[in-house]
Amino acid sequence: MSGSRIYMDWNATAPLLPEAREALLFALDQLGNPSSVHGEGRAVRALVESARRDVATLCGAQPAAVVFTSGATEAANLVLTSEFRMGRTPLKAGKLYVSAIEHPAVREGGRFAREDVCEIAVTNAGIVDCAALEDLLRAHDRETGLPMVAVMLANNETGIIQPVAEVAALVRAHGGILVVDAVQAAGRLPLSISSLGADFLILSSHKIGGPKGAGALVARGEIMMPSPLIRGGGQEKGHRSGTENAAALAGFAAAARAAAADIDGRMAAIAALRDGLEAEMQSCAPDVVIHGRDQSRLANTCFFTLPGLKAETGQIAFDLEGVALSAGSACSSGKVGQSHVLTAMGYDPRQGALRISIGEATTQAEIERCAAVFAKVAARRRSAGQAA
Repeated sequence: MSGSRIYMDWNATAPLLPEAREALLFALDQLGNPSSVHGEGRAVRALVESARRDVATLCGAQPAAVVFTSGATEAANLVLTSEFRMGRTPLKAGKLYVSAIEHPAVREGGRFAREDVCEIAVTNAGIVDCAALEDLLRAHDRETGLPMVAVMLANNETGIIQPVAEVAALVRAHGGILVVDAVQAAGRLPLSISSLGADFLILSSHKIGGPKGAGALVARGEIMMPSPLIRGGGQEKGHRSGTENAAALAGFAAAARAAAADIDGRMAAIAALRDGLEAEMQSCAPDVVIHGRDQSRLANTCFFTLPGLKAETGQIAFDLEGVALSAGSACSSGKVGQSHVLTAMGYDPRQGALRISIGEATTQAEIERCAAVFAKVAARRRSAGQAA
């Protein structure tokens, strides 16, 4: 990172990988429109279709089932709709059931009317309450259409991994549609859309080291698909009109190839760094609360509350010391607000929490420096408390 600053906000966006930058720059020099039939157009189309194959490989899907979008938010709004087609036959989803800890891009409900969006409770451990979901599905009125369920694979704030396979079994038993936000899980957990039992996955390029402005909706197959969100020239087989951003997709593809490689080995090394940092944090501030530490979670994520320190104050303090971290989801135009994830888990959200998220480029020296800054911030908190 630049200067003496260290970057520990990988869940907000990962640094652009060198191979993604190279692929992007190469694609920028290609002249054609991917929908043109001449040689220049075919060359750019080849880049797009190669990217489709690489993104499909990342999540164990068929290339034909990958629909490229401008990002995860657009992918969510594309798939969260009551209007589907099963081949040529219209298919209706009646209600959307969304877990209480979903990213706002999903939690807002997409194209569903607000009254048709129902919240699924989570436990105090930050895990989707499958018993509560089953009750909701049993009470669902099939006359309104099929139930649609949206549950993320890994939470963007806590890193806690959700029981998606169990959720999928419930959804299948009730004839529903399952949408899984895999944005944070991609490249950090092995992904297989069929093993998860999901009907649709949502992916984002910049979360895995690709450029911003690219994402994908990945379907289990081509038969059941949502009605288009963006209509026009019929690109992406009519699922998403608009000229494909071939340069961003080439970078996305390079990042997807890197993300699919040696996930277990990469995450083991990252987990060792994260666990060492958490041990240092607990050593100098035994009252620190590390949310989800006893649960299965992403190897790179530490979401913590330091009693007596407000999240906004803590974020500023770390930033002034040259450490970039966040106070939860980076989705509110720079605002530091109360965490709906903490609220759903039964914590008082007013104090908030801070999120450290790291990646492959994070070094032991950066971990040590972050721990030293944490100790300084914790000491200031104690001094302020004693003065008060």
